[in-house]
Amino acid sequence: MALFGRFVVMARIAVTDGMAKDAVALLEQSGHEVILGTISSTDLAAGALGEFDAIIVRSATKLPADVISASGDRLAVIGRAGVGVDNIDIASAAEAGIPVVNAPRASTQSVVELTIGHLLSSLRHIPRADRGMRSGKWEKKAMKGTELSGKNLGLIGFGRIAQGVGAVAQALGMTVHTYDPYLPPKVAKAQNTTLHKKVETLFSNCTHISIHCNLNDETHHLVNAKRLSLMPGRSNDGIDCGNHIVNCARGGIIDEDALFQAMEDGAVASAALDVFEIEPVDPSSPLLQHEHFHGTPHIGAATMEAQARVGLDIARAIMTVLDGGTCETTVNAHLLT
Repeated sequence: MALFGRFVVMARIAVTDGMAKDAVALLEQSGHEVILGTISSTDLAAGALGEFDAIIVRSATKLPADVISASGDRLAVIGRAGVGVDNIDIASAAEAGIPVVNAPRASTQSVVELTIGHLLSSLRHIPRADRGMRSGKWEKKAMKGTELSGKNLGLIGFGRIAQGVGAVAQALGMTVHTYDPYLPPKVAKAQNTTLHKKVETLFSNCTHISIHCNLNDETHHLVNAKRLSLMPGRSNDGIDCGNHIVNCARGGIIDEDALFQAMEDGAVASAALDVFEIEPVDPSSPLLQHEHFHGTPHIGAATMEAQARVGLDIARAIMTVLDGGTCETTVNAHLLT
């Protein structure tokens, strides 16, 4: 232990991708030293984390196996201020005896609202209309859209965020379908949602698809050319509404080349992505140049409310582990011995 101001420092914590002030204050008031600032990948691989008891990251900092193995014996816990942990090698962390904790609930409402926002923006051509007006065009006739009401929405994955999207979609008059091989059927039934055993039947029944699963070997390019071609284009209410794709989950779940080609061929009428396989996305990407595409730079959790919640949630999780407790959001608990 060492003195830090008037507190006794219990642990030294690196926060590499930013954190809400209230969360930093909570850690410091508990006696911990918080070091805010980016650590380069070179320094991480060289063992920079050996100087810390804990690290809190978002999506920018990558913690692969070589970084974890170079960290030595001091690092006691890794925190992901958010949901996805694909930037952390959780198996290597478990092998080193390091719990990886996340904050899965904090950004739920924010991502739900962004997903619905992307759906509405696509169907009512809001980004296209805005771009046209800025370039001097008044394309009223070309901007005839469709309603969400009466359409089938397919949700790939049916966790907290997808269930929130489903609830809003049903309130807007949509019929909700889902594919989630790990979901108990009773959960789908309780949410008045049709559960599909095969992802292909989800695509063949839905004109609107939204992604809500994790990125892993099983889901990489799960949305591909073959499955996009199964979408019906015509909804149950008899409207030729076209097919629409939204992804506010993780990049890499959609084959972006296949999505672009499907848009070129007219098989997909619109696509809206908040996440990309490679981030930041190349501004010259053909997908970004397509008039029926719009995107956002991975801002699903970027609201003041979510940032406040996620910082406090991950701070409390980190303190629980540092105090010798068990955290319910430890994502590699099944791998720790």
